[in-house]
Amino acid sequence: MFTIGDFARHGRVSVRMLRHYDATGLLRPAHVDPASGYRYYTAAQLARLNRIIALKDLGFTLQQVQDIVDEKVSAEELRGMLRLRRAELETAMAAAGARLIQVEARLRAIESEGRMPTNDVVIKSVPTVRVAELTATAASYEPEDIGPVIGPLYDELFRRLSSAGVTPTGPGVAYYEGAPEGGGRISVHAAVQVSAPLQEGDFRILDLPSLDQAATIVHRGSMDTVLPTAQALARWIDANGYRSTGYAREINLECPENRDDWVTELQAPVTPI
Repeated sequence: MFTIGDFARHGRVSVRMLRHYDATGLLRPAHVDPASGYRYYTAAQLARLNRIIALKDLGFTLQQVQDIVDEKVSAEELRGMLRLRRAELETAMAAAGARLIQVEARLRAIESEGRMPTNDVVIKSVPTVRVAELTATAASYEPEDIGPVIGPLYDELFRRLSSAGVTPTGPGVAYYEGAPEGGGRISVHAAVQVSAPLQEGDFRILDLPSLDQAATIVHRGSMDTVLPTAQALARWIDANGYRSTGYAREINLECPENRDDWVTELQAPVTPI
């Protein structure tokens, strides 16, 4: 048998935690010396300790943990529960990573305040372009709502184009509109230039209307970090006698595997004030 200190070391827990588990009846010592009160544990009790810690990490209360371990949850059931918890943690980590990227983008936008682009913005007309597209709805125009929608939408669009034997002839064109249902929701259009007849079906082929005037700027890097570039464009529009007339289109000029190397042109429709 092991002293409480030895058992704590083998179980990678604190002595204080073992005493608490004893007090609550969750993990009693195998033997308590009646004279000294010293607690002793056996190696076999490590199995119960492992289940207790695993269930605690899953978010169960100590009372729930006791109910589960006393009913002898199988190792396979525990593995399933831990896999679920792992998936939840991975999702939380991904969400935290995405939030960190947006915080950094906001910080860069704040740091660039007061610095107007000079040669970066170009006013030009944009011709009509034929595109194939899929459309879905995002909860808002915030990056954390747009990103999870447009990425899978493009993946599905290219899959359907390949199945239909339609080959893209130009860059991707992402564009946005207020969704019909309102409430701040956004219709997200994942499109790519094609040379094919107009159609409705597994995907839609349409002529995207021309823009008489668009204020354009090139963003280099992942679209997760587009905010400073987009706000630099907004400041230029405001300072140069124009007003925006809609959401900016995003033209994917270069999309290598490394998203940090992407090159995207923003085309904001404008009109002179």
